[in-house]
Amino acid sequence: MSGDILLRAESLTKKVTSPEGELTILDDVDLAIRRGETAAIVGKSGAGKSTLLALLAGLDEPSSGRVWLNGVELTALDEDGRASLRNREVGFIFQSFHLLPSLTALENVLLPLELSATPGAGDRARRALADVGLDHRMRHYPRQLSGGEKQRVAIARAFVTSPSLLFADEPTGNLDNHTGARILNLLFELNAAAGTTLVVVTHDLEAAARCDRYVELEGGKITREQERPRPALAPKRSEADKKGGAAGA
Repeated sequence: MSGDILLRAESLTKKVTSPEGELTILDDVDLAIRRGETAAIVGKSGAGKSTLLALLAGLDEPSSGRVWLNGVELTALDEDGRASLRNREVGFIFQSFHLLPSLTALENVLLPLELSATPGAGDRARRALADVGLDHRMRHYPRQLSGGEKQRVAIARAFVTSPSLLFADEPTGNLDNHTGARILNLLFELNAAAGTTLVVVTHDLEAAARCDRYVELEGGKITREQERPRPALAPKRSEADKKGGAAGA
């Protein structure tokens, strides 16, 4: 895995005003995500996970702090500039799917390609749906699809633009355990094949355990970061060991 940084947050803070006074949702968060890495952001409800995702994606603006995405300072851009950068670099998968009900599965996947005037959009969208096993559902509307099928359409839409970075916000939150496990397998298989950087916000410990890194939020602060242990490599055998092993076989 490459060691260069694709996404970086520095001293990220988010405060909001409430009837009880000022609330700090995120407090001085520093985070760096390497290109090609998979990272899970975990924590209890109210820990600041979704707020952090929104700030990292440029969907919201911090009270203070800075974010860089692929070398561009996201927090220095206006709303149009952030949207343009997201369209080029970022894909999203949400808990509630966010499919447009008036569009077919194919049209939902086509939408980001058409917005960016991508050549060969139709063929790319059809391949993306085939990759998630829905080539037989292309003309179906969201109301005609199961929850798992809706999330597979959302996954196809997220990957169809070949993003550098993919955010998945509770991707199995609206699914039963069996369907959720299948969706997780599909998500990680497609992500590994594409080499995309993946940031997953999740309560699902199984999903978190499959990521390269685990980042825990509590009270708006990162309280723990842990990299997944890599399997130990078997020691190389010397020529003498090999000969001895052959003699005893």
